[in-house]
Formats: sequence, C-alpha cells, structure tokens
Amino acid sequence: MAALATVATETQFHVLAVDDSLIDRKLIERLLKTSSYQVTAVDSGSKALEFLGLNGDDEHRDSNPSSVSPDHQHMEINMIITDYCMPGMTGYDLLKKIKESKHFKDIPVVIMSSENVPSRINRCLEEGAEEFFLKPVQLSDVNKLRPHLTKGRCREEDQPGNTGKVWEKLSTLLAEQDQDTTRAWKWCYPNSFPVSNLPFFNRFDNTGSKKI
Repeated sequence: MAALATVATETQFHVLAVDDSLIDRKLIERLLKTSSYQVTAVDSGSKALEFLGLNGDDEHRDSNPSSVSPDHQHMEINMIITDYCMPGMTGYDLLKKIKESKHFKDIPVVIMSSENVPSRINRCLEEGAEEFFLKPVQLSDVNKLRPHLTKGRCREEDQPGNTGKVWEKLSTLLAEQDQDTTRAWKWCYPNSFPVSNLPFFNRFDNTGSKKI
C-alpha cells in the first residue's frame, strides 16, 4: 500500500496557465487546483517562454533567464493552457513556439478564448493544440485534461534514457513492498512452516532483510 501511495503522489501534474486577464487567470488557476493539479500562472506568452527557459526564437534552453527564479527553471511542466487573445504574443504564437521546440514539442497545449471563431479553432487544432475551450472555462472542461496529461507523460517516459529510470524506480518500490510482506508473514505465522523454502521469500533472511 505504501508503494501505491508513493506512485499516486508522483502522478500529480504541473500545468502552466497563461492569460493576460487577472480574473480569467485566477479562475483557471482555481479550477486546476480544485482538480488537484499543481499550477504556475503567468500573464503573457513571453513570460511562459521565459519560465520554460526558451530564449526568444532560439529553441535551446536559456541557462539564465533574467526574471525566472532558479527553482522554477527545474520544475517539470506537463501541460500548457493559454488564452488565445493576448498582447504581444497570442496563444497561437505560443503554441507554435512550443511545437517548434525540440525540448517541449510533446507537451500538451490547450487554447482558451472568449470568441467562438471556427477558423481560429481549426488553425490551433491543426497546429497541434489538444483542446480549444470557450471561456468562461468550466470544471467539466478541466476534467477533459487528464487523458492528454497521461498521454503526454507516457510519451515522455518512452523517450530513450527514461525507460531505465522508470523500471529502476518500480523495482525499488516492489522490493520494499516484498520486504514488508515477508516480515508480516513471519510475524503472523512463525511456526506454520519454514517460509524460507518458498521461492518468493528465499530472497530474504530471518529479519526480512534482502540477502546479499
């Protein structure tokens, strides 16, 4: 059970919310937090790129963004949800920057807008947006995000170099769970039969510690 609880904790998703309207930004932030997402909110596309460590038109990470704290530079982002109409850089422009980036192209992007313009919606979806929500965003809209987040995380874990880390973490959790099970069995049934004869328990000594 401890292992399952650890896995559940680690599946919390971090969403970057982008909107120049303070009211709309606070609304989407509250809805996301209500759905147990971790949220970082910024008020422009340029600040979103800065938060991600993208330097203007350069797709490489900027090693020292001017106004992003060091802690933020290392925070993993699992999804970006952005307003369409923003001064300077629109949500569509931000979407294109993300999809052109070598590092962030697989991050799911969702667009929001208060205007129902079919050509605008189709353009965003064709560029790679996962969803297009009409404002005001509802909790029912937020409930549609998790499948995209799960798909995005699976793509990330399938990347070369990440598979080994996933299996290493899983093996560690299973080993800890096996050790707890062995100790409980030996405590409850000390005289039933020598559990060390069972292949499952033969990996541990009488204290429940794994044999070398």
